[in-house]
Amino acid sequence: MSGLTHLDAGGAARMVDISAKPATRREAVAEGVIHVGAEALEAIRSATVKKGDVLATARIAGIMAAKRTADLIPLCHPLPVDAVAVDLAIEYGLIRATATVATTHGTGVEMEALTAVSAALLTVYDMAKALDRTMRIDGIRLLKKSGGRSGDFTAK
Repeated sequence: MSGLTHLDAGGAARMVDISAKPATRREAVAEGVIHVGAEALEAIRSATVKKGDVLATARIAGIMAAKRTADLIPLCHPLPVDAVAVDLAIEYGLIRATATVATTHGTGVEMEALTAVSAALLTVYDMAKALDRTMRIDGIRLLKKSGGRSGDFTAK
């Protein structure tokens, strides 16, 4: 095949062999937002949503998702996650989720950070959908990563 890392010589999907890569400290930060109507946003802010504390539940969901990323993304390596932080900030008309994930391993944690943000925002939607079915998840992206052979990255 044409040198694609997730395909073998016959074109079949495979997990990349990282066994020769050194274990180094790697960190990734991702973010995303969910646009929320004023009524639902106030209920989330005041913790009066009938399903419970939306932000606390979303934070836990994000942490759990980071630890289970390899179960969700087919060719992703299962990693020993050393740290996960999920922050949720209420801003005008939206909630911003930011996830920071770290490991000491032979591959990076970008997918873990992106998965954490996705799960946190989906949890906000699930818990508040009775108040606002028009919520929109948007802008999920990698903000920065450090460590590894490809070096550091910071989004512009």
